[in-house]
Amino acid sequence: MPSTKQHGTAGRANEAIGGVPTVHYLDFASRGRGQVVRLMFEDAGIAYTDIRYSFKEYPDYKKSIIAEKNPTATVPIVEINGKILTQSYAILRHFARLLGKYDGETEEEKYWADAMCDIAIDWRTQFVNAFFNENKEETYPKHQQTARKGFLEAFQKHLTSHELSKQGPYVIGKPFTYADMVIYQVLHDENLTQDGMKGLQEYPRLKQLAEEVEGRSNVKAFKDSDRYLG
Repeated sequence: MPSTKQHGTAGRANEAIGGVPTVHYLDFASRGRGQVVRLMFEDAGIAYTDIRYSFKEYPDYKKSIIAEKNPTATVPIVEINGKILTQSYAILRHFARLLGKYDGETEEEKYWADAMCDIAIDWRTQFVNAFFNENKEETYPKHQQTARKGFLEAFQKHLTSHELSKQGPYVIGKPFTYADMVIYQVLHDENLTQDGMKGLQEYPRLKQLAEEVEGRSNVKAFKDSDRYLG
């Protein structure tokens, strides 16, 4: 059976989004696209219900409960007030708009947050294809030396050259956006943020961004809690 846990106490942030959301995602530690949704809820102080499916049981639920809620039979899925929300990055943008933060204020800021998020999406796609490949012993090391290295260099260059990013520490400067969470999560999932950000030593601007994300009060409390599974 999937595990179900309630996190937090409903407050103003829940009022802003219209209730207490339920997240359906894999029991994949604190990793993956669904984890970014949890990260936003935690940072915003949103109480939520967390339903996790083990990898063993997920195929059966994918054919039934998940397929009934989402025609593409993919997770994460968020339910709130009878509505079903799918597609992780659309979910993030949706809640950012409802909360009135996390996506910038000007059109330039919104564009740049979206653009940087899209780069991270491209990275995650290549990472997943290499990591979960049946020939992982060959494909993942190759990914680490080629595609991953290219994305790290691209982010480092963007963050040090774009007028908004140069104002740091985040993608559009001082405001924290959903794009910062998306970038942080792929860095984490590639094991680049562990051991004192050891994997980011050659990319100081990315390292700064990741450290700032982890240093946010609610994120730090989340990572220090038993809700965070590594």
